[in-house]
Amino acid sequence: MPDTIRRADHPSGNRYGNRPTMKDVAARAGVGLKTVSRVVNGEPGVTPDTERRVQEAIDALGFRRNDSARVLRKGRTASIGLVLEDLADPFYGPLSRAVEEVARAHGALLINGSSAEDPDREQELALALCARRVDGLVVIPAGDDHRYLEPEMKAGVATVFVDRPAGNIDADVVLSDNFGGARTGVAHLISHGHRRIGFIGDMPRIHTAAERLRGYRAAMEDAGIPVEASWMSLGATDPERVRRAAEEMLCGPSPVTAVFTGNNRVTVTVIRVLAEHGRRVALVGFDDIELADLLRPGVTVVAQDAAALGRTAAERLFQQLDGTLVAPERIELPTRLITRGSGELPPAD
Repeated sequence: MPDTIRRADHPSGNRYGNRPTMKDVAARAGVGLKTVSRVVNGEPGVTPDTERRVQEAIDALGFRRNDSARVLRKGRTASIGLVLEDLADPFYGPLSRAVEEVARAHGALLINGSSAEDPDREQELALALCARRVDGLVVIPAGDDHRYLEPEMKAGVATVFVDRPAGNIDADVVLSDNFGGARTGVAHLISHGHRRIGFIGDMPRIHTAAERLRGYRAAMEDAGIPVEASWMSLGATDPERVRRAAEEMLCGPSPVTAVFTGNNRVTVTVIRVLAEHGRRVALVGFDDIELADLLRPGVTVVAQDAAALGRTAAERLFQQLDGTLVAPERIELPTRLITRGSGELPPAD
């Protein structure tokens, strides 16, 4: 009985029915296919009464234009791809939204995916987007060799890297001033009397982590402070690793009086460790975090403008597509120190 009902409801045998075509619209409106095409594509030459009948037929049938033929004619899909590191990371929310807003302003659809910080997955995802004929790519790279994209770029796929530079190819890149921001954050701790300052960052092969470590070292050198090896820890940002690193710095033979954290995920874990530790320790984090101003003390941070990164990268991408750019450029955006209290604590001893 259910099979009989299903066949009666859906004569085609497809339980979801068939997508209505322009031929169906023409038949319902009593006009020719060319007339429907003109209405659908907003072309002139149709009387108001005929346009109304065609639109009523479109609404009644639920017709949606198939853009495949238009894509073939124009050579564009009106879509771009965004390859992120981690969709769950709050930093990428405003970045992704900014890219989407620019794409929308240019009449394009955004398709995004996560590499999960895996270079192989990044390559697989980027090439899959190219296979679907996106017009361009905005890539936050996980790997350090992007020669696999050279054939796509030569074939006309506009490509911009953001947050980290591309490896082994010449391409547009939009970055934050990671070195300068970290240098400023650590100098801020030094200005409040700290000499034993720890640094906990991401994996050293990642461009941003390496640049922030370089900024930390530069600030300490500027102040004439020798850095002990036990004050630096780079590695995966999972909470267990970061927790161990923080506890070792706080409880070692030369305990730190302040910590500079290399990204938002590290900062959150260190805040938890400091809350449990009980000793007053100053903290400055790279990247702002949600509710940072509501903690006591508030968390002092070196903030990036994630939305500006995404917007600048997307605008650069569409300038490539419009043919208004010639040579690839490296664009570096400034960071901003936001003081809230944790970075202004003096040394406890």
